[in-house]
Amino acid sequence: MKSLFLTTRFFILLAALITGFVVAFFLPSLLGPMQVVLGLLMVLAALDLLLLYAPGANGGGQVFGRRVLGEKLANGSDNDIAIYLENRYRFAVHTKTIDEIPHQFQRRDVLFRAALKAGETRVIHYQLRPTKRGEYSFGAVNVFVASPLGLVRRRFRYGQEQMVPVYPSFLQMRQYELLAISNRLTEVGVKRIRRVGQSMEFEQIRPYVAGDDPRNINWKASARRAGTGIDSLVVNHFQDERAQQVYCLIDKGRVMRMPFHGLSLLDYAINATLVVSNIALLKHDKAGLVTFANKLSALVPAERRSGHLRKLLEVLYRQRTKYLETSFETLYTAVKTNIRQRSLLILFTNFETLSGMQRQLPYLRRLAKDHLLLVVFFENTELHQFLDAPAQTTEEVYNQTIAEKFAQEKRQIVLELQRHGMHALLTAPEQLTVNTLNRYLEFKARGLI
Repeated sequence: MKSLFLTTRFFILLAALITGFVVAFFLPSLLGPMQVVLGLLMVLAALDLLLLYAPGANGGGQVFGRRVLGEKLANGSDNDIAIYLENRYRFAVHTKTIDEIPHQFQRRDVLFRAALKAGETRVIHYQLRPTKRGEYSFGAVNVFVASPLGLVRRRFRYGQEQMVPVYPSFLQMRQYELLAISNRLTEVGVKRIRRVGQSMEFEQIRPYVAGDDPRNINWKASARRAGTGIDSLVVNHFQDERAQQVYCLIDKGRVMRMPFHGLSLLDYAINATLVVSNIALLKHDKAGLVTFANKLSALVPAERRSGHLRKLLEVLYRQRTKYLETSFETLYTAVKTNIRQRSLLILFTNFETLSGMQRQLPYLRRLAKDHLLLVVFFENTELHQFLDAPAQTTEEVYNQTIAEKFAQEKRQIVLELQRHGMHALLTAPEQLTVNTLNRYLEFKARGLI
């Protein structure tokens, strides 16, 4: 009986009957008809039970349900989840499906209604956006079924308890990868930069796609393809003569704990690192990784071999932190000891004050002496609500003044880093990946690495 539930329709009819019997107490002539109606309701309820619990087609009257999702979820991205429903009854049914999603999402709206004809199948789609890496536990899929009478419901519970890991956003990485392969990165804000002074060597010819440089069209090969019924234009594809090393340095200290739209700055940096590393590999560079806080956490040497991206993904997934004070001395020692070749170092950190940056400036200058250093830190976008709103009261004027002071100090940090010969990028967390990619491609085009 644990699978049996009375519907709202049943209780409404029962309330109407109770009201009728109360009225019949004062009008005895209504007592007989009310008893007949009560008996009819009981008969219909019994018939409803028989319909729902009697064996159906193929000896198994039921509605089958199953959840379909990938082996892992992408952090900070909308992940598609599907629920497959199949009506195995000989009659149409109305269903309410409740999926027991992990508690981390704190959602109570994962309820879906569907009407299924006899033998019909239906796929219900919805999305989940995790904001923390780790393991997420899914529970069962509960399908509540009602016949056309709609007086009772039968629950089918399909135990699909499963543990699904949430990795750095591989969905975002694949999106940028596809756009890079088809030369369409400009669609997500990545600038098209003309390459200057770069030593290149021929690799292959391939079909022309929108965004290719017309100067690279191979006219002789295109003429031979003309009239064959396929796209005739082909372009020469070049690659760098020597792969460069690109290291992403991720600060895991307390300054990276601040959340924006559910994700911490650390997770924004991890997602951006995965995308930049993948694009670097596609550009025939070598990608490496260093994570640190009060001590060195992980160091992956820059490589291009098969499976290297998977290795980076696994290392990024396992990153955990207690958000202690960051030691840039530890970072400098690790880089000095392990990275011998001049490389592009993309440092993801956060400086809230000019004095906080100046305390780390000696170590940053030493890094920039041997390598091309890009310091990436974050704009506090929540200050915009104070800066953009008109100030009408004394308190609002005070808040706006303080917000402008913090924003100005961030800009001063950029100027101070540039004054000491370092490259700096101040970016909103949501634009981190695009802005970092733009700077990496700019460095490639200018031949700085």
